[in-house]
Amino acid sequence: MDVFKDYLNSIEIIEHRKGMEEVLTFIHEKYPELGRRIAWNQPMFTHHETFIIGFSIAKNHMAVSPEAAGIKQFADDITKAGYDYTSMIIRIPWDRPFDYELLERMIEFNIMDKADVTTFWRK
Repeated sequence: MDVFKDYLNSIEIIEHRKGMEEVLTFIHEKYPELGRRIAWNQPMFTHHETFIIGFSIAKNHMAVSPEAAGIKQFADDITKAGYDYTSMIIRIPWDRPFDYELLERMIEFNIMDKADVTTFWRK
């Protein structure tokens, strides 16, 4: 998790920092096989050098990006969880619980769906 240390320390609002750290730690512990990196000033996880999921922060929410295919695959579940989303990100308000089960399903979908992908992003 050292790779995320400077990023986390740059988050000024302590509650947001703690929330982001909790999510990143959860993924690190649940999926130790995933690579960790900061790219485009965002923490992200990879598998065989291909993007699996990334995160960013905004004033009112944490943004989660499982790529457009991940959003499309779980659109109904995202809506049921009460989250807003676009074609590329899910907005999880800081004042709402984080749906870890949905996060796990998105990560596992991307690992399986991108098993044969040799590029960072889907084509």
